[in-house]
Amino acid sequence: MPRKPPRLSTRQVDEIRPAGRFVAEVLAELVDMAAPGVNLLELDEHAHRRIRDRGATSCYIDYHPSFGASPFGKVLCTSVADAALHGLPHDYTLQSGDLLSVDFAVSIDGWVSDAARSVVVGDADAELQRLIQATEQALEHAIEAARPGARLGDIQYAIGEVARAYGYPINTEFGGHGVGRTMHEEPSIPNDGTPGTGLKLSPGMVFAIEPWFMTGTSELVVDADGWTLRSADGSPAAHTEHTIAITDSNALVLTQRPG
Repeated sequence: MPRKPPRLSTRQVDEIRPAGRFVAEVLAELVDMAAPGVNLLELDEHAHRRIRDRGATSCYIDYHPSFGASPFGKVLCTSVADAALHGLPHDYTLQSGDLLSVDFAVSIDGWVSDAARSVVVGDADAELQRLIQATEQALEHAIEAARPGARLGDIQYAIGEVARAYGYPINTEFGGHGVGRTMHEEPSIPNDGTPGTGLKLSPGMVFAIEPWFMTGTSELVVDADGWTLRSADGSPAAHTEHTIAITDSNALVLTQRPG
């Protein structure tokens, strides 16, 4: 049975805010940079430079879980088109119409924040915009469900309901997770569940909530790089994520987009 996540004090939650702001700022910069002709390695280099200048620590560069072929070696996940998760930055130049998802996590002063955004590069395709919209709406609904006294299953169900409404399959192998001193802590938060079940939410719990959907399948395949997870049928994927803290009344978004 998974351990309960720690309940942080108000002071400790406040100490996570700088990491959350930094992650949100860098993601906004990367989305602005994402244009036809920009290489994925340029995006990673920009994020790496910002991490060094801030004195932050990348959560990805030395990350080597059991499912990874080797240490990740980069500071961003850049997933394009049918790449859903863990996209390893490589020598690829973005084209107009590409769907790009960027996932970014850092530690500042010992506290981690994690977030992701998806964007269509250049000319927007209606189907891809709809897919991104679904992940963003699912995240909004999940955050609304993340209140003290609610259950973890309420968050999961909120995500799954949006996917079903849009007609998208749901993969529950990868999803949200606890966040604190490290990037991946208890509990695991799959993107579907049963309302009223699971861990009872309490003030001071901190989670990364990350809806991600593929249009045509719930199955994933692993790229030759040993990291990038793609839809098994080649259909596009999108991914949106925030780090949140449960407060006495609702969920505080620690990675809120600037402006």
